[in-house]
Amino acid sequence: MTWRDQYWGMTPSYEDLLKKAYTNITEPTEFEDRFTVPVARAFIEGKTTVLENFAEIAGILRRDQDHLMKHLLGELGTAGKIEGTRAVFSGKFEQEQINAIIRGYVEDYVICSECGKPDTRLVKSDRILTLRCDACGGHRPVRKRRSTVDPSAAAKPTEGAIMDVTPQFLSKRGDGVVKIDRYTMYVANAKPGQTVKVKITRIAGTIIFTERAD
Repeated sequence: MTWRDQYWGMTPSYEDLLKKAYTNITEPTEFEDRFTVPVARAFIEGKTTVLENFAEIAGILRRDQDHLMKHLLGELGTAGKIEGTRAVFSGKFEQEQINAIIRGYVEDYVICSECGKPDTRLVKSDRILTLRCDACGGHRPVRKRRSTVDPSAAAKPTEGAIMDVTPQFLSKRGDGVVKIDRYTMYVANAKPGQTVKVKITRIAGTIIFTERAD
């Protein structure tokens, strides 16, 4: 046998390479087919907010409960703890606010930016948290989202103050809601993302009532 025969015998044929390529193509997974962003079931209990399906949400997203909890606490700007299958947060928060944070978490920590699939996992390498996709093989560093707390008021809010604010979500009554540190501000006739000028008319505990000043 000549060296050419030996060389071609060791070199994969076109058919072999094609078969290998097909085996690397990932079929849609059952997880991908049935995946939907979970909806939070939250309610106010005394001076706290309870996310009763916290463990279920973490399970659907296939993410560590401590990691999800840390993200929620950071975005809400509060303290809290995991109690069994639920999470308890200090303070009163709208259910839609929690849902908005969960949607942001899914975008940053679950969905692959290359193929849009949820078949991903978090991998930490050299202090860098990376989202790796098992479906397409793509990977990217996880970016940190800006806090949902409105930075427009660095000082403690006071009655009579006039300020520009931007609601982050809507309350059940349809008012715009702005988070300022530990305070929750309600703004009538304002949509999320719309910057408006308001006057603080009353502060009751951590709730701020306003009227439009524009």
